[in-house]
Amino acid sequence: MNEEIKNKLQQADAAFRHWKNTDFDDRQKLIRKAASILKDRAEEFGKIITKEMNKPISQSISEVEKCALMMEYYADAENVLKPEKIESEFTISEIHYVPKGVVLGVMPWNFPFWQVLRFATPTILAGNTMVLKHASICFESGNAIEKVFIEAGFPEGIFQNLEVDHKAVKAILEHDAVKAVSLTGSEKAGAEVASIAGSKIKKSLLELGGSDAFIILDDADLDDAAKTGALARLQNCGQTCVAAKRFIIQNSIRDKFLPKFIKEYKKFVPSDPMNKETKIAGMARADLADDLLKQYEKALENGAEVIIPLEKISDNEFIPGLISVKEGNPILQEELFGPLGMVLFGENDEEILKLANDIPFGLSNAVWTKDKKRQQFFTEGLESGTVNVNRMTSSDPRFPFGGTKSSGYGTELSLLALREFVTAKTIIGN
Repeated sequence: MNEEIKNKLQQADAAFRHWKNTDFDDRQKLIRKAASILKDRAEEFGKIITKEMNKPISQSISEVEKCALMMEYYADAENVLKPEKIESEFTISEIHYVPKGVVLGVMPWNFPFWQVLRFATPTILAGNTMVLKHASICFESGNAIEKVFIEAGFPEGIFQNLEVDHKAVKAILEHDAVKAVSLTGSEKAGAEVASIAGSKIKKSLLELGGSDAFIILDDADLDDAAKTGALARLQNCGQTCVAAKRFIIQNSIRDKFLPKFIKEYKKFVPSDPMNKETKIAGMARADLADDLLKQYEKALENGAEVIIPLEKISDNEFIPGLISVKEGNPILQEELFGPLGMVLFGENDEEILKLANDIPFGLSNAVWTKDKKRQQFFTEGLESGTVNVNRMTSSDPRFPFGGTKSSGYGTELSLLALREFVTAKTIIGN
């Protein structure tokens, strides 16, 4: 680790000594100011996102605006970290919520502003400071976010962007100043970071991959499900952990639903990401496109059938593909991170639920049915951190966000996120 990084970690630790004693409402005022800056300069920051990872500019601007709304939520949030009195036989019996210190964020490229600020905002509001290791193609986004914090009036050292590659994460996480880590990324990266954190007895939060089911039952609004399903798979070029990836259709509506779905799916044609009318552009990098093509070919080799061919039209662009996959195809145990969807068919609710749960992931599923009892059957039975009914997944700052199984652990968003990186300190006495 070079001296510059060591100095930044020491600065973050020194800043924490003062920041932890700053009043909660004073922290909120600064967060509100940062939200205002994001809102006022959404187009400027959106262009940075699009330049770095090819997201259509309208989606990039929306990402920044969503960050501002999320920060406003926390600027108005109830202080759930106030000392809590517990009824007991003791004269003093309280719980105090104490921030942990410097928290490392290891963040991905697919939502360069949202992933960072979704983690950073409640973590900093809780009294911690943080250092960011962003994806290597998103250093400009990381630096822009750091400047927003400074411009908003946060003391130096509260949020710092570290321009380092993934090989530096181990040394940073092992540094005495760093007390915890939050990672959003692949299962492999999560396992490696959690292992390092565990070896040093440091808290970790992991938001990992998914292969979410989008279930369409025979009493669903098929037109709405088809239109929403296409968007749920292909928004951000399919490079979303909570994107719908497996469309599980009840057999009895196969011939009714599939043509509607194909029609909506084919409306997504790659175009210039800087055009505000563009719905889908290229993937973030050429090597990621190559990986997706290999997965597509692997699925076909194992019996998958083509519904819409995945056509590579440049180093990083595809005409989005759709394949029919049967139970047992090894591709079902992997995450497809790009514009390729899978279709499966099930006879009844029990078989469909089994298909939905028969994967290592558990992030966010969706079920489309008008029947309340069937809704309850699936919301209780689906193994995931979130279940959506007659809608696609979209994170909301008011509600907890996180996964189960190989999709990770820990909570982001909602008031619960304020307690992720604090210690519940019990105080008892007479």
